Amino acid sequence: MGSTVCQAVADDPDVELVAAVDPHYSGLDLRTVIGIDSELKFSRDAAAMAAAGVDVAVDFTERSACCDTLGVLAAEGIHAVVGTTGFTDADMERFTAEFTRSNCVIAPNFAIGAVLMMHFAALAAPYFESAEIIELHHEHKVDAPSGTAMLTLQRMAEASGEWTADPTTTEVVVGARGGDGPSGIRVHSLRLKGLVAHQEVLLGTTGQTLSIRHDSIDRTSFMPGVLLAVKQVADRPGVTVGLDALLGL
Repeated sequence: MGSTVCQAVADDPDVELVAAVDPHYSGLDLRTVIGIDSELKFSRDAAAMAAAGVDVAVDFTERSACCDTLGVLAAEGIHAVVGTTGFTDADMERFTAEFTRSNCVIAPNFAIGAVLMMHFAALAAPYFESAEIIELHHEHKVDAPSGTAMLTLQRMAEASGEWTADPTTTEVVVGARGGDGPSGIRVHSLRLKGLVAHQEVLLGTTGQTLSIRHDSIDRTSFMPGVLLAVKQVADRPGVTVGLDALLGL
């Protein structure tokens, strides 16, 4: 994901790529490692961003590394755009306390279509009695359910707390009915080679069902949302979760 973000920033005439951090490639230039036409060299850690005069940093790492990085960015007054998932409530409380000199946008999914999928699911929730979510990701994703699924569950539960109880009395294989999310909405996580990021929300009521699905078939699908956040984060005080506000939803 990092190389895709670097390429998107490098290609956008309204922003400038001035730093890249990856301890595995420290000292090597971007042209050698990821084929971007730039002599910019990878730095070892986030501290290099302040020296480079970074205004906005983008993080798509994993939770523990991202928590450390966000602490540095907040202390240096650098805005952050975050695509990492798996944060705890305590993490979010800490980010809110730390980002006072700069701002932070955290989105479980930067694909604009996925944001609309979550919005539509919340709109539909009060009109249906049953719902389940299936999220599908590549084989390297370490957290389950995905951040997108969790945010979808949260928003659907906020829109309606009245859902048909699970009728299952016997699970032949433990876990076959998936995880029990907010308001009892079930969620199922699939991990397969060949996938990128996909989610389907299934809703049912008397005589009808509704399926709302989004598929990211390439990592470039996230880049319009990333660039939108990069350009707007300075105007969003504190910590903003999700792209909804940036899209006017």
